[in-house]
Amino acid sequence: MKTSSLLVAITLVLVACNKPDAPAPIASAETAATETGAPAAVPPPTGPVTPSFECSKAESEAEKLVCSDYSLAAHDNRLAELYAAALANPEASDDLAATQRGWVKGRDDCWKADDKKTCIAEAYMTRIAELQINSPGAVAATPVEFTCNDDSKPLAMAYYNAYDNTPAVITLGSDQTIIFPQNAASGARYGRTGISFWEHQGKVSVDFFGIKLECTALPPSTNF
Repeated sequence: MKTSSLLVAITLVLVACNKPDAPAPIASAETAATETGAPAAVPPPTGPVTPSFECSKAESEAEKLVCSDYSLAAHDNRLAELYAAALANPEASDDLAATQRGWVKGRDDCWKADDKKTCIAEAYMTRIAELQINSPGAVAATPVEFTCNDDSKPLAMAYYNAYDNTPAVITLGSDQTIIFPQNAASGARYGRTGISFWEHQGKVSVDFFGIKLECTALPPSTNF
């Protein structure tokens, strides 16, 4: 699952932003994990599964799975809330509705995935992160740059710890995607299907869609 051109364009704009209230550089993923703790958990089930749409009208396999799963329904409600707020914002992008329709199509394509629930959950979490990161007035993250055993493509991470699920944007060369904290016995681990980023005792192991790297974070003074 490669990164969409929209995400690349969006994230590049955000990384380039230079706002006076941007957070100080994060020295490492382990520091980020220590400061923020575990990612925000989906609220436990307290009643019927009630996503933002009528389950009696659910057509796609993805929608039917959302209607049968509390955690996916919670993601759906959160996304609906953020999307409605984005639509109401006078500074909203002109192609916001088209982008959302494209996202729905991508979510529904999860019927092809081996693990459909994980695919759908990642789709929701990614779209939620996109809407938050790219909302008008959002604070730009300061990326952390790494030096790797193969430096033919620069590697960087930008951490958005204030947002739902504490996402990070990983950049390898011209490719970018959003990844999320994952359970780790030690160190700090981020990832999603096809990508893993694990930092432990100052060393970083990366698997970016089959490109495997061993890296270390550059000092903050050298980060772009």
